[in-house]
Amino acid sequence: MSELFASPDSKPVSSAADPSSTPITASQLNIASGAHSSPVAAIILAAGKSTRMRSKTPKPLHPMCGLPMTSHVVRACRAAGVERVVIVIGHQAEQVRGGLTDDPEVEYVVQVEQRGTGDAVKAAQPVLGDWEGTILVLAGDVPLLSSEALRRLVSRQHETNAHAVLLTAMLDDPTGYGRVVRDANGRVARIVEQKDATSEERAIKEWNPSLYAFEAQALWSSLAKVQPLNAQGEYYLTDTIGLLTVQGATVEALAVTDAREVFGVNTRVELAAVAEILRDRIQRHLMLSGVSITDPASTFIDVDVQVGQDSVIEPSTFLYRGTVIGEDCVIGPQARIERSTLGNRVRVLASQIAESVLEDDVKVGPFANLRPGTRLGKGVKIGDFVEVKNSILAAGAQVSHLAYIGDAEVGAGTNIGAGVITCNYDGYEKHRTVIGSNAFIGSNSTLVAPLTIGDGAFIAAGSPVTEDVPTDAMAIARQRPTIKSGWAAAYHTRQRARKTERRVL
Repeated sequence: MSELFASPDSKPVSSAADPSSTPITASQLNIASGAHSSPVAAIILAAGKSTRMRSKTPKPLHPMCGLPMTSHVVRACRAAGVERVVIVIGHQAEQVRGGLTDDPEVEYVVQVEQRGTGDAVKAAQPVLGDWEGTILVLAGDVPLLSSEALRRLVSRQHETNAHAVLLTAMLDDPTGYGRVVRDANGRVARIVEQKDATSEERAIKEWNPSLYAFEAQALWSSLAKVQPLNAQGEYYLTDTIGLLTVQGATVEALAVTDAREVFGVNTRVELAAVAEILRDRIQRHLMLSGVSITDPASTFIDVDVQVGQDSVIEPSTFLYRGTVIGEDCVIGPQARIERSTLGNRVRVLASQIAESVLEDDVKVGPFANLRPGTRLGKGVKIGDFVEVKNSILAAGAQVSHLAYIGDAEVGAGTNIGAGVITCNYDGYEKHRTVIGSNAFIGSNSTLVAPLTIGDGAFIAAGSPVTEDVPTDAMAIARQRPTIKSGWAAAYHTRQRARKTERRVL
């Protein structure tokens, strides 16, 4: 089997049947009665170098549907009611800390030297060493993990008072993964990795994705006994399971209902495959809520994107996080919208929109570019090859063709013709153009800011306007053409004669 969806902890581990010679006592386990009401904390492991990603970007920060990969795990924890989330960082620690900004309440600890998953968890002991309750230990590269799976995991630990509960999954061919070995009574005995497994153990289909719920003191006590008894010389978190079971502690296993949600990401191939599953979740949710997505395979929608009922998303459309779309809209094909708000009945064809607000009944495109700071009032029309930046267009305004509107205010009902440019930059500073309501800006006019054009004003086509135009006035800023009868015919005669003369020579 390929390494696709390999467990984040799929490294050789020392045999769980060979625990430390020092036993774990009942007092060390210190399981309190009434654990069903205990609070929950989580440790998310995000310290590794992850050379298989072959990237300058730390693996926890690789984007997936609008969020860094590890932020999806944080969100699952919060949705499951986890009170404290501690992320263990190490490789490129400050870059990871600076990139995981979705949840400001997250705490960070640093694993100074990467010496295995067990050592990474121990790095969190200074902040959670006195925690009384459940501690989830999760991989930061399992972005499909659901809050429901975490709730089930915590509930099992609380209900059974188990010292540890591990999530497990079934695969027809789990080659490359750690196997969950059970005893004659069906209880978890140990975890054995592929390279250490016998042929009988390799036939086991139950595998370990390294997602756990520990009773807090059982975690710290067992971690204290873990030794680097492996070829890598690392401290493995999985060794705690063998240590606990050998000492008679209670270890439970909980199978996930869908193995895909515990797939780990170790390569860019896996990143793309997991992102595809997440996009499918997002799109299914939207479609079941009343949104039509014409071709889900060619559509890319981030988390947190909102789309209203009876809107249609056409193929090759990208909707990025922070975008809100109203009802009865048609978006695409070939639209790209990021961090923007669109009202109802908006039509966007083959255009890109960033950090803009479009009110109801706006039409955009094809091939329009709405840059940050654009606000379009009700019924505004933006046509082909029009660019708008940091401008407000009031209700009913139209810019239908080949124009640039930057740093401007355009009044209601104003029509701006093809080729119009607001000259907003003088080489050092930006200046605003203010155009009143029901004005007419003729084609190929150049509006040199700062400039104010009054309500109802008329700018003749081809005019470079450098002075304010009063209300209801007309501005003409162009020369009359000089017409010379017969000039063109004489010119062509001269040119043909010269061409013939050159050939003769």
